[in-house]
Amino acid sequence: MPLKDIRTRIEKIDAHLIDLIEQRTAMAKDVLEAKKTECKPINDVDQNKIVLERVSNMATERGLDGEEVMRIFEILIKMNIERQHELSGEGNLP
Repeated sequence: MPLKDIRTRIEKIDAHLIDLIEQRTAMAKDVLEAKKTECKPINDVDQNKIVLERVSNMATERGLDGEEVMRIFEILIKMNIERQHELSGEGNLP
């Protein structure tokens, strides 16, 4: 397969990843409302650990570097926490 075609396929995957990140971040409102109902803090450290362990294990099972995947999810968690702070009126995001 020519490199151009491979890059086109990668570009489509990248667009799909962005769509998924958008969907994940959009759930911040629902998460925030549930946290308020259950009296949970916006930054739920215990839940963050559960997510990071889960994705690390999933990555390892698929032959990926679990530590690197955890780093990606740390960023995703941070983005979601920032969005929740924004939605609660505590943030400084646009």
